[in-house]
Amino acid sequence: MDTTTLPPQAPPADPDAPQAGATALPAASPSPLAPAAWTVLCVDDEPSILSALKRVLRAEDCKLLQAGSGAEALALLEQQPVDVVVSDMRMPGMDGAELLARVRERWPATSRILLTGYADMKATIAAINEGQIYRYIHKPWEENELRLTVRQAAERRMLERERDALQALTQAQNEELRSLNAGLELRVQERTAELRQANDRLRRNYLTSIKIFSNLMELRSGVLAGHGKRSAHLARKVAAAMGMEEDAVQDVFVASLLHDVGFMALPDTILSKPVGKLAAPEMALYQRHPVLGAQSFMALDDHQAVAALIRSHHERFDGTGFPDQLKGADIGLGARILAVVDTYDDLMHGHMTGAALNEAEARTLLQRGRGTQFDPEVLDVFLQITLEDKPRPVRLEAIAPENLQPGMALGKDLLSREGVLLLSAGHVLSADMIGRIRRYEKTEGLQLALDIRMPD
Repeated sequence: MDTTTLPPQAPPADPDAPQAGATALPAASPSPLAPAAWTVLCVDDEPSILSALKRVLRAEDCKLLQAGSGAEALALLEQQPVDVVVSDMRMPGMDGAELLARVRERWPATSRILLTGYADMKATIAAINEGQIYRYIHKPWEENELRLTVRQAAERRMLERERDALQALTQAQNEELRSLNAGLELRVQERTAELRQANDRLRRNYLTSIKIFSNLMELRSGVLAGHGKRSAHLARKVAAAMGMEEDAVQDVFVASLLHDVGFMALPDTILSKPVGKLAAPEMALYQRHPVLGAQSFMALDDHQAVAALIRSHHERFDGTGFPDQLKGADIGLGARILAVVDTYDDLMHGHMTGAALNEAEARTLLQRGRGTQFDPEVLDVFLQITLEDKPRPVRLEAIAPENLQPGMALGKDLLSREGVLLLSAGHVLSADMIGRIRRYEKTEGLQLALDIRMPD
């Protein structure tokens, strides 16, 4: 090496003894971020310089390694991690600039310090550019500066290591959080799907119960059989066509099924007669059925809208209806729809006069009530829907229960011997339902043949 860069005084006989004139620097307390000692590798081809570096740095909380050449230093770095490399500039073979450049290339996190003389500034600049050294120190060095520089380089390295560890921990926690969120989102979706399916089952069972009750209620009068179901089918279509909300359409459907529930309180003598043939006292009782029907819903908080529709389904658009003589828009839209479909079905099945009318006759009578008995807009929508909604012919085939298959759909209502609705037309059979039908046939001693819709 260039001995002109060494301090002018000769090295002491004992290299580890304090040098005269040196100012003591308090030993560094261990960093709270890295309580373990950090490692410094000193590289120089002069043993006396290595001994001097060892003496200066031994007060620091660090592990000291020494190498007499660049090649030896690289071999040590291969074997164990090093936080700081302190290298002399002028060494035979591989100089300090080349060594630190290789250290940067292979161990970029290791801090690099270059010891150089004033005559080596060109090489020092190359080391700064190629090796991107942390700091360079002129020789002869000032001990406090050297110790402080090495300590700062080591602490910087430990802070970087701590930062990398925290970043890795944060990334791992973020990945875990993303995984948990994905799993939670999947569970929420699964639970939502389960709740939706349960909701759909409840809704289907609820509507099935309403239909069964409607059918039982209508058993008291043969002329009323199926009236609620037919009215509900048409009312739901008109309500949807008029842009009513889904919940409101549902209320119209339920109210249509049960709009005559007040008949349960009337005597059979009234129910057995057409409306047009009732005597005055009987008509007075008949006109009470919307009120009685609405009152039967008093305890049902969720069905007050249905109760209101039932009470008003015999109101007239001109205000001459019953029971409250409501007029025009004061009558709920659902009740105005129900008034049209109820009258239409009564005309088609003889409940009004005792004689069933054909479709053309029923439509003509409805049109006569436009603007007086019926809301003109509702009537127009109803007439248009029933004109367009002509049922297409469906091929039916009578199939015994033992030959039924899941997925088959009923073409006609399945009724008991007493006329009770068991299954509605359009019901798609499941394996469980087929089993119930077979058990019913066996326990009742029947030979059933169900009308099944067949593909064209």
